[in-house]
Amino acid sequence: MLRTYRSPRYEYRTPPELHERANVRYPVVVVGAGPVGLVAAIDLAQSGTPVVLVDEDDTVSTGSRGICYAKRTLEILDRLGVGDDCIAKGVSWNVGRTFLGRDEVYSFDLQRQSGHKRPGMVNLQQYYLEEYLIRRALALQCLDLRFKSRVVGVAPEADGMVLKIQTPDGEYSLRASWLVAADGARSGIRRKLGLDIDGQVFPDRFLIADVTMKGTLPPERRFWFDPPFHRNKSVLLHRQADDVWRIDFQLDPEADADTEKKPDRVMRRIRAMFGDEREFELEWVSVYTFQSRRMPCFRHGRVVFVGDAAHQVSPFGARGANSGIQDADNLCWKLRLVLEGRAPEALLDTYSEERVLAADENIRHSNRSMDFIAPRPGAALTLRNAVLELARDHEFARPLVNSGRLSVPTILSESRLNTADGGAFAGAMVPGAPLDDAPVSVSGRAGWLLDHVQGRFTVLYYVDDEPADGDVQQAAMVQALAGAVVPLEVVPIARRGHPGAGASSVLEDSEGRFAERYDALHGTTYLVRPDQHACGRWRTFRPESLLAALARATCNAPATGSP
Repeated sequence: MLRTYRSPRYEYRTPPELHERANVRYPVVVVGAGPVGLVAAIDLAQSGTPVVLVDEDDTVSTGSRGICYAKRTLEILDRLGVGDDCIAKGVSWNVGRTFLGRDEVYSFDLQRQSGHKRPGMVNLQQYYLEEYLIRRALALQCLDLRFKSRVVGVAPEADGMVLKIQTPDGEYSLRASWLVAADGARSGIRRKLGLDIDGQVFPDRFLIADVTMKGTLPPERRFWFDPPFHRNKSVLLHRQADDVWRIDFQLDPEADADTEKKPDRVMRRIRAMFGDEREFELEWVSVYTFQSRRMPCFRHGRVVFVGDAAHQVSPFGARGANSGIQDADNLCWKLRLVLEGRAPEALLDTYSEERVLAADENIRHSNRSMDFIAPRPGAALTLRNAVLELARDHEFARPLVNSGRLSVPTILSESRLNTADGGAFAGAMVPGAPLDDAPVSVSGRAGWLLDHVQGRFTVLYYVDDEPADGDVQQAAMVQALAGAVVPLEVVPIARRGHPGAGASSVLEDSEGRFAERYDALHGTTYLVRPDQHACGRWRTFRPESLLAALARATCNAPATGSP
């Protein structure tokens, strides 16, 4: 039992299929109530899609497990209604430091520029995130969250899947038009369907120790190569909520996990690190082995895999939970449009295409990090040690130090849902990129751009000239886009001090950050997907181009050529 957290127990309720013998087919069933499954279920349900979420447990995860949530993930959690909870409880940070012995050889800042709502990272124990997500899930009428429900069978049927669910009251059948498998690295759904996951398991092993102690270190990531308290190995330190500190100790490949987890052995390591005078208590201990694997395809008929069920990487770089939550963010708007009949099933193939690309990017960065953190004897070890020694005194070597490249969202620049630029643009906001946030105001009230671009296709239109009245202008745009295959929200953004910026329907670029980050001139127009990725941009507002780009972004148009 943890000293700083008491796990909640959630009520099991007898499912209606057992006592009513109901033969209902639900639009979506999600298996697995970890962070990724909960995010997927909430995303669908809060937009009106009925969802059943099943999990074999009746509580949150044991131990802190995933702890680092990146800025992009926090923006997704904002849209789901739990971002503020995570920020309030978690430890926000932007700076990371890397040491060789006791000497700092490299540092980074995840957020060098102001004007962002969220920090680069927040450290928060996974059980808190799950608790916040479950609370949100239980408040949604469209979401039926069923605990103590274990999937013991799964099989395809016409236009859907049928699951056999074991409960304390017996077994029943659950029918779904679509099944989202979020049941983790040992996915039972994957095994029951006989599907492969490719990759490798590495010999490198790491001891995780969560300890409670009062600390004076600032809230930043710290990583040591060959520290005096753990010679010839590496150590990672993170601060979490409730004065819980996560320490990762690299172990020898032949180390015995049961021996290394013994409290007296773990405490000797921690005392060597902090000294005998520091008071601490052991909270949770685990040993993990680095894996690098993914399924060849994330969609199989009416079954879609997300998170660890689809791919696994090293925890160095915080790419596991962040990537899984971004899987759900990519999937849900597409699944919703298919269920509504607004898009063909081919749109779901782009989920697999885009997220396989993201998984490969994460695996590539993760493997490179592990090659540097735990190099094989020989040339790789010699090169790593040379880089670290050079980094003590030479600036050019410092960017080569790799203690885990931290999670950033994948830029989907090659997605077939994108439309080529309608004009010359500078900057990073290319089609396929997730939107950068920016400070905005509405009728004098300060806010943030991404809070106005949530869960729907959105047209951002920048106004820098003397305008027609903002409301009239917006109404004309909406009328011009009335033939859209899916609903479109038009959001005008006016420069700071613009005469039209006071209108309630117009955002004011209050610090000029939107114009800077989006290379915006008068008339600049962006088409934004429901997952806040840009999918087209133009120098002037062109209804016919926007409608063609929208058709392309929903697979309602040929995937070749440019509108």
